[in-house]
Amino acid sequence: MRVAVVGSGGREHALAEALARTADVVVTPGNAGIPWSVPAPPEELDVDLYVIGPEAPLVDGLADRLRARGALVFGPGADGARLEGSKAWMKDVLVAAGVPTAAHRCFHGSQAQEAVDFLKSLPGPYVVKTDGLAAGKGVLVTDDLGEAAEDARAKLPTGVVIEAGLAGPEVSLICLCDGARVVPLPAAQDHKRVGDGDTGPNTGGMGAFSPVPVVDAAEAERLAESIVAPTLHELRRRGIDYRGVLYAGLMLTADGPYVLEYNVRFGDPETQVVVPRLDDDLAALLAQAAAGDLCTSPTVGPDAAVTVVAAAEGYPGHPRTGDVVEGLDDARAVQGVTVYCAGVAAGADGRLVTAGGRVLAVTGTGASLAQARQRAYDGIGRVSWAGMHRRTDIAAVDS
Repeated sequence: MRVAVVGSGGREHALAEALARTADVVVTPGNAGIPWSVPAPPEELDVDLYVIGPEAPLVDGLADRLRARGALVFGPGADGARLEGSKAWMKDVLVAAGVPTAAHRCFHGSQAQEAVDFLKSLPGPYVVKTDGLAAGKGVLVTDDLGEAAEDARAKLPTGVVIEAGLAGPEVSLICLCDGARVVPLPAAQDHKRVGDGDTGPNTGGMGAFSPVPVVDAAEAERLAESIVAPTLHELRRRGIDYRGVLYAGLMLTADGPYVLEYNVRFGDPETQVVVPRLDDDLAALLAQAAAGDLCTSPTVGPDAAVTVVAAAEGYPGHPRTGDVVEGLDDARAVQGVTVYCAGVAAGADGRLVTAGGRVLAVTGTGASLAQARQRAYDGIGRVSWAGMHRRTDIAAVDS
């Protein structure tokens, strides 16, 4: 089978690495650190299956255009991708499906006073979200009412969703969907904020780990059945044939699980810890889902996985670029370590240089979370460039 992975980040590198075990892979456009990268646009490739990585092309209808040409595509059409493209629409779907989510209201345009009044009615913490794509950086969580009100006003031109804050551990549950069936992959936990101790602004993700002690395989199945399946059924009720990933960001509160958000693609950096744990032919699994016949349940290996993201100076604001990346071969030589390239480009001398905010994701696997974590940090400790930033507390849990 020949598979095209669409995208250019660490998630696409991880997907390509796993797919290449059993398939002939190309990545478009990829990046200088992904060996399967090709410059041709997706429409010009002769492949058996497309796997679309990022959310933006899905929201823009790439899957629809490829399917109109007769292609087999893993990824929802633009109708289903609205789950991520519009948080307000997503909330409407959740309410209609009877899926628990935080108390919320949506505001647009000139509704500044209404938005502030709603904030004042909440006990805090306050959650303010952009109603649209923001690369994982469009969410403010704060105990400061004034800061929340200012952020809501700034987001009003494109729409804003204001939610009551929830408390509990967050879990990422990535599920494969074939239009009717939902199959969960192993749960993961992401670290969103840029600094140790979950401090600083939200990012696209600074690291992740799997398994998650509070969500074993049986609990993942239960969450898929009680949370994700009703969402898929509601999409079907609306005439949407959803084939791709439904990735639920969940808060496990004292009152049960609540959906914080849905993403319509593999998570980044969750993919870098979930996919390496699968013992399956990933190409066959995704092809089944794309064809509407997901008849295989994934087999998960015994190893744990931890990934640590190395970011450029200034991320998530204005990252510095153009610095030479050192130590990649040394990192890759560590047992159980894989380096996934994201924001990199080829420098004048052929060496990789930084070209984005999140530059690399270094994943360690091992018999326990502790061993996987040790290997990940051993690996990332061998990589360097001017101003490199990483968190030191990824997966700092009992293992």
